[in-house]
Amino acid sequence: MSDKFISIEGIAKRYPGAAGATTTVFENLWLSMARGEFCCVIGHSGCGKTTVLNILAGLDAPTEGAVIVDGQAISGTSLDRAVIFQSHALLPWRTVLGNVAYAVSSKWRSWDRAKVKAHAQTFIDLVGLTGSEHKRPSELSGGMKQRVGIARALSITPKMMLMDEPFSALDALTRGTLQDEVRRICLETGQTAFMITHDVDEAIYLADKIFLMTNGPGAVLAEVVENPLPRDRGRTDLHRHPLYYALRNHIIDFLVTRSKTFAAETPDHDPRNVPVVRIGKPGLSIASSGEEQRQTWTPGTNPGLTA
Repeated sequence: MSDKFISIEGIAKRYPGAAGATTTVFENLWLSMARGEFCCVIGHSGCGKTTVLNILAGLDAPTEGAVIVDGQAISGTSLDRAVIFQSHALLPWRTVLGNVAYAVSSKWRSWDRAKVKAHAQTFIDLVGLTGSEHKRPSELSGGMKQRVGIARALSITPKMMLMDEPFSALDALTRGTLQDEVRRICLETGQTAFMITHDVDEAIYLADKIFLMTNGPGAVLAEVVENPLPRDRGRTDLHRHPLYYALRNHIIDFLVTRSKTFAAETPDHDPRNVPVVRIGKPGLSIASSGEEQRQTWTPGTNPGLTA
């Protein structure tokens, strides 16, 4: 896999305020993703997670810095990047097939109707909606609507799939089912995915890497946590893995305590050299993303971060 299929390079987002004041949501943000990785970003409301996703989608522009995807700088929207929003965002007058086919025909304008329909049907089948092709959104449950959104996003074979808490409004059973579907599809297709979530267990189940953001305004990327659980992990036995609770406790400790005190505790934090946290047995190893420096941590203690 390429080390930097997606590269966010020093981006910032600032908004002008009253009397010449400026609000900085985040600044000097650096992170990268490899092709085929599934990455989640976690942080409290106001740290700029959705803003980062919108910049990746081309729906917003950074105040400074650049975003590179597959060797090209992002400048506006593109059908190479698909977004799944919190709400389903379906066209209410179109059927399931019509919504997915609309995306397909937008990308491949030279295809005839039969080819568009066949391609759309492939992804409708993939998300388990066979037999519901001619239903309109008003006839679908919330989970089915999100399945249509997932099918529509995948149907354009994007280089990157962006998800903004797509399961947050669903009941627990439906949310779990769709998480299973998304994980299966991404593993089978090698899809690169970037997802915002507030659900720690969702991030642990889905992600290869978890980006931890400090509180905003003025948020920074504090850590990149590598998921030590096997890629073929299953939902039912996830909590039985010997590293599960060490990983979960580390993330929760950050969200509850260190996200608020990070700036004071780490005044020398280098945004270009964010620590990569690797949790192993019997302890946790913190290695700088650019150096070989390491320290160990025993679950239940606060490791701190040495630059």
